Amino acid sequence: MGIGLSVSRSIIDSHRGRLWAVSNDGPGVTFSFSIPGTPGGSRDGGDVTTIRSRVSVVDDDESVREALPDLLREFGFAARAFASAEEFLASDCVGDTDCLILDVAMPGMSGPGLQLELSRRQWPIPIVFITADPDESIRPRLLEAGAVDCLFKPFSEVALLEALGLALRRN
Repeated sequence: MGIGLSVSRSIIDSHRGRLWAVSNDGPGVTFSFSIPGTPGGSRDGGDVTTIRSRVSVVDDDESVREALPDLLREFGFAARAFASAEEFLASDCVGDTDCLILDVAMPGMSGPGLQLELSRRQWPIPIVFITADPDESIRPRLLEAGAVDCLFKPFSEVALLEALGLALRRN
């Protein structure tokens, strides 16, 4: 499955010291640009820099940690996976994560527990929760606590991309 994005309809903004773009009609995962008069940029189409949104996946299920980052990379995201909330917090990726895909139920610190800890540390990372729990009553609670979305496994690529698009527009 491929995805087409309209760069001409992108929103460019400064975020954490770098430029990023979000398409008005899609997730805007990759944006290329050149800046005349700067190293690597020229009016004659010199070097082009590519910036990709960074997505971290935190899930205790090994198959999700292997498959989901591969899918995200196919769509142009930079992706990294973690087996636990604690592993993510101990990594050097927290400050560089543009969106977090987070499992609800995990051994140790749960997804909502990580959400609370990130809030306590004042790290406002947009979160898309994923869960295998079929109990839909959890979704409103997660959204009320600030999550962008909650997807129930198995979810479609389209649903994932829509949730990521919302998350990146929030960021």
